[in-house]
Amino acid sequence: MSSLPRFYQIVDDAAWLPRLLPVGVKLVQLRVKDKSESELRAQIITARDLCAAHDAILVVNDYWQLAIELGCSFVHLGQEDLDTADVAAIRGAGMRLGISTHDEAELARALAFEPDYVALGPVYPTILKQMPWAPQGLARVAQWKALVGDIPLVGIGGLSVERAPGVLAAGADCVAVVTDVLLHADPESRTRQWLEVTKWSSGMTPPSHPSAD
Repeated sequence: MSSLPRFYQIVDDAAWLPRLLPVGVKLVQLRVKDKSESELRAQIITARDLCAAHDAILVVNDYWQLAIELGCSFVHLGQEDLDTADVAAIRGAGMRLGISTHDEAELARALAFEPDYVALGPVYPTILKQMPWAPQGLARVAQWKALVGDIPLVGIGGLSVERAPGVLAAGADCVAVVTDVLLHADPESRTRQWLEVTKWSSGMTPPSHPSAD
């Protein structure tokens, strides 16, 4: 199973990418809602080309048909998306697949598709959207990692730079963030902090003189 970068930035508009990719982000999800098909197409094309130029991985949320048509390599599906998505077509196009999970039944369903990563959330309370699930907590992260084995585990929901090391230590291979960067007063600076903390949360010894942020 291929590994993922340890930091996963989710954006709601491709316009974020010229700001965040040059900072060093290597894994991006484009999660765009309530746009026309022409707008979606333009967003995906822009994100695809920008990520390619920065040697970053683009994950398209939900819109798997457009992702296939536009030559993208990775798609993320929620559980409701799985109800209608043609996973055979996604795999037939050579695309990688990430799947959201929130409970044991959803995890079992996700694992049946042999995903390239499993996401678990919300790890902590989140302001992004109303969730029917209580915060999962770090013990749940550890439980999920034991169940998924070598499949990369992505922790998401209510994460911050300060919470990231604990989530990674609990067993997540990767941490995903939305509002902690996008709503920050200085998103680029916050992204640098995320990249630094995820870089040194792998058990490696940090440099004696880390770069000032």
